[in-house]
Amino acid sequence: MRLDIAYDGTDFHGWARQKGPQAGLRTVQAVLEDSLSMVLRTPVELVVAGRTDAGVHAEGQVAHVDVPVSSFGQRSLQSPGDLVRRLSRILPADVRLHGAVEAPKGFDARFSALRRHYRYRVTTSLTGPSPLRVRDTARWRHTVDLGAVQTASDILVGLHDFAAFCRYREGSTTVRDLQEFTWRDVSSGTEPETFEATVVADAFCWSMVRSLVGAVLTVGEGRRDAGFTGELLGQRSRSPQVPVAPACGLNLVAVDYPADGELAARALETRVKREPVV
Repeated sequence: MRLDIAYDGTDFHGWARQKGPQAGLRTVQAVLEDSLSMVLRTPVELVVAGRTDAGVHAEGQVAHVDVPVSSFGQRSLQSPGDLVRRLSRILPADVRLHGAVEAPKGFDARFSALRRHYRYRVTTSLTGPSPLRVRDTARWRHTVDLGAVQTASDILVGLHDFAAFCRYREGSTTVRDLQEFTWRDVSSGTEPETFEATVVADAFCWSMVRSLVGAVLTVGEGRRDAGFTGELLGQRSRSPQVPVAPACGLNLVAVDYPADGELAARALETRVKREPVV
């Protein structure tokens, strides 16, 4: 099945179910898997499009799960679509299953994805976020020149090694195709000095989006010069000069997939480790 999921990440310790001493921590995966296992009457394990960190939100998360056909022989559970209604009665208020369908052949929520779309919301107002947006709007305690922020962001678009922006993970590549990094002013009378970034790439490594945002905001506030982000692209390890922007401003808003007939081929292509960018 393909599952479409939304959650407020504030009170979760990220997406991934924890093991060992941290096994009791509340995560989105654990809450969903436990609820699905109870309704489907079989253990399940979700594969997700993008693992989000603690405090990060999602309105367009996608996962897949394999379950036996026999799970849909119950009176109130005849098809995957029935799961939306059943789980609406079980899941806590900060996570929702808003779509469940039989997945096309070859579909893999993680490896079949073409790109992920994130939105980052931040305010530089002295008064901080509006009380009604405090859970999804980060606070940056310095005013910024949005033009300088955009210029620093434009430098990063393209196929690059983003090692300076990623936490190290053994055996993983940090080469990514950043397809969009645009900012807009969404200020209003109740939300002064509030900005949103749209960040789109084929994939992201651990903490990459928040590091990209943190780096360009330091340029916007004048702490770094205009060439700072370009210099970072020449580094091959995580840079201590890059601040990680607060988690609460980040939201996974959508995941794109190819046509059904291209899903399996895309998954095979994605699994091939990229060569370093020269």
